[in-house]
Amino acid sequence: MSTPLSIRFDPELLDRLRRAAAGRNTTPSGLAQRLVDEGLRSQEFPGIVFRDGPSGHRAGLAAGPDVWEIAAALRDSELRGRDAVEAVAAELTLPVGRVRTALAYYGAYAEEIDAEIADNERAADEALRSWESQQRLLA
Repeated sequence: MSTPLSIRFDPELLDRLRRAAAGRNTTPSGLAQRLVDEGLRSQEFPGIVFRDGPSGHRAGLAAGPDVWEIAAALRDSELRGRDAVEAVAAELTLPVGRVRTALAYYGAYAEEIDAEIADNERAADEALRSWESQQRLLA
C-alpha cells in the first residue's frame, strides 16, 4: 500500500516529468517514485546506475556490466569467497572494488537480481531451442 506525499515541482520540471512519463507509458507519480527509489539506491551504492535496454530496466555498474551479470558469474564460479570475487573481476576486466559494489547491491536486492538472472536464463534457453530447431530444418 502506498502512502500519499505532496511534493511541489517547478513548472518546467513537472512538464519534463509528465513528458518523460508519457514516453514511458507510465504516470508522472509512478515515474517520480521510480526515480526517487533509484536515486536513493545510487546514493546508498555509489557506482550503481540504472539503465533501460532489451531486457528491461535494471541496475548496473557505471560504464560496466549489469549487476545480474556479475551475480550470475559469482554464482557460477567454481571458487568461493574472495577467490571468486577476484576471479570474476579478472574475467570481466573490472577492479575488485567494483565487483564488491555489485555484490553489496545484490545483498540488498537479491530477489530482484535473482529474478533478472532467471529471466535471462529463460531467454537464453528459448534462443537456443529456436536455433536448434532452425538447424534441424536446415540439416
